[in-house]
Formats: sequence, C-alpha cells, structure tokens
Amino acid sequence: MTTSVTTRRSARKPKGDGHLRRAEILEAAERIFVAEGYDGATIRKIADEVGVSSTALYMHFPDKSCILLEICQGTIRQLLERNAEIASMPMDAANRVKLMLESYMRWGLDHPNAYELVFSNVRHITAVMQDEMTTADLGAQCYEIFSDVVREIAAQGRLRTGSADSAAQALWASCHGVVALMVNRPNFGWAPTEELIEVTLDGLMYGLVVD
Repeated sequence: MTTSVTTRRSARKPKGDGHLRRAEILEAAERIFVAEGYDGATIRKIADEVGVSSTALYMHFPDKSCILLEICQGTIRQLLERNAEIASMPMDAANRVKLMLESYMRWGLDHPNAYELVFSNVRHITAVMQDEMTTADLGAQCYEIFSDVVREIAAQGRLRTGSADSAAQALWASCHGVVALMVNRPNFGWAPTEELIEVTLDGLMYGLVVD
C-alpha cells in the first residue's frame, strides 16, 4: 500500500520531564513505518514525532531495527496468547475456530497500523529479524495453534470438503483478506463492521463445517 503521510512533529519535550516511555516511541515508530516504510523511517523522524532528540531516543533503542523488532514481536505475542487462550476453552472445536477467527479480525481492525506492519510489510520485517525467537517463529506458533483446532474438526469427519490443511489455510486467508481490504480501502462502501464480520464467519464456517 502506498500512503502519503506527513509526519506530525510533536512539541519538543523539555529536559527534566522524566523518563520517556518506550510505548510512546513504539507507537510513533509504528505510524511512521507504515506510512513511509522501513527505509523511509529514520531515527530523526521518529524522535521528532515523539518530541525528543535523537540522542534521547538512542537511550531506549540502539537502532530502528530494534524498534521494529519490538513492535512486531509484541503484536504477534498478543495474538499468540489470545489464540492459546481460546484453543484451551472447553467447547466444541468449531466454536473455538470461529472465536479465533473473530478475535483475529477484530484485532486487525482495531489496530490497523500494527496489522499493516506485521502482516503487510513482510519484506521489511524479515530483513531485520535476527533474534532466536523471530516474529516469523511466533507467527508460525500462532497459526499452528489455530490449525490444530481445525485438525480436530477434520478428525471428527466434519469437513464438507478439503483436508485439515486446506481448510485451515482457506479460513485464515479469507479473514486476512477481509481485514486487509478494509484497512487498505477505508473509503469503499463497506457494510457495517459487525455485520461484515458475522457474515464472513458464518459463511466460512457453514460452508466448510458440518454441524
């Protein structure tokens, strides 16, 4: 997605304000990474957005790759924790799958910047992920938890078509597509969000899963 955004310059924070919260830097950096890409996001731009000097920002992060890493890992961990929580609920597998998909869609729509950064700017992310537990690893864990529950449905003989793998991929990709389009095409005449989420999930689950 090509976005033309003028970075907002915050008023410079006076000395003695206290410690700058890392969250403030991460929020500003997230907006700039999405608007200008990894290459276009500089430490100076991020510092200006927050309202501090570049020197002050370096006290919290050694470089912008560390900022990107923390944003992405924090984002994926939120989804991973939520998926694990839903997967362990004592309810029918189909209901758990639907809840995970709904949670994923709502999270993406509620956090469009983080969603864009993690799921739509993969080229920039993979270039800087060098830690042992990378964003890709966390994302794979998140998907595996989801697909394991779909396998439960398949093991019960309740899939109308396809295999556990193809069903899980179709479900995930379909919800991802709806969120990505809504985030990238905000001026399209979308139906009310709640209705669109419900229709998407009902259509997918009724189409693939036998009650």
